[in-house]
Amino acid sequence: MSDTASASISSADTASATSDSKTAFDWRGLVLPIAFVIVWYAVTALNLVNTKLIVPPAGVVAQGLKELANGSFYLGIGLSLWRDLSGFTLGALAGIAVGALIGVSHLADKVIGPTFHTARQISLFAWLPLLSALVGTGELSKIIFISFSAFYPVVLGTLEGVRGVSRAHAEVARVYGFTPAQVFFRLILPAASPQILAGLRLGLIYAWLATIGAEYLLVNDGQGIGNIVFKGRMAFNVELIIFGLLAIGLVGNVFNRIAAAGENRLLRWRAPAR
Repeated sequence: MSDTASASISSADTASATSDSKTAFDWRGLVLPIAFVIVWYAVTALNLVNTKLIVPPAGVVAQGLKELANGSFYLGIGLSLWRDLSGFTLGALAGIAVGALIGVSHLADKVIGPTFHTARQISLFAWLPLLSALVGTGELSKIIFISFSAFYPVVLGTLEGVRGVSRAHAEVARVYGFTPAQVFFRLILPAASPQILAGLRLGLIYAWLATIGAEYLLVNDGQGIGNIVFKGRMAFNVELIIFGLLAIGLVGNVFNRIAAAGENRLLRWRAPAR
């Protein structure tokens, strides 16, 4: 076998091993949760804590199985996902448009920039009383609130990406006679895509947090994964509260993994970091 063929096989093996190492599940991430559960079980089994406040793990498991057997739990997850994705889509589209506009237009930066940077200093939850007064506590107020949460990080990510386009690239586009539309769609957006996708990923995380906050604070129909925690608090059912927190965390983690996989797939064209 020639040296070239051997090198090719070696390179392929290395790439395969690298790919396998990236896709393989890292079990070290389970060390901390398992240790926490062991300590939790020990302190409750030995009655070292008030078990009415810090309930045994078995109680949480039993409550979880009860909820999983109830069809309303899955209906609540479906409604939460619908609110989250609806609000995120609206906020992301508006965020990309505003971020790109501020980034490419000096006039827009001077007119819109100060208001945007002032508004983003206001805590998202400070908008809830105004939203509830204007549009009530129904689906519309929840979706608007979620849209706000996704809007700000997407604007900032898009703005950073657009402003990061080098003058050399712009000069090449001018030499080739690109129209303004071609410059934007064929130069600026592709060059800014890593920052835009990072902003979208952060916006997706913020949208999920806002979904839970909206369902908890804008309670009207009692449907949604965030309402599990609210119901547990009203009934002083600690097992239900903990189960709700675990469900929220697991769904959010799945969202984050999907977003990370999508970002990596869309940015495969970039040269790998050395």
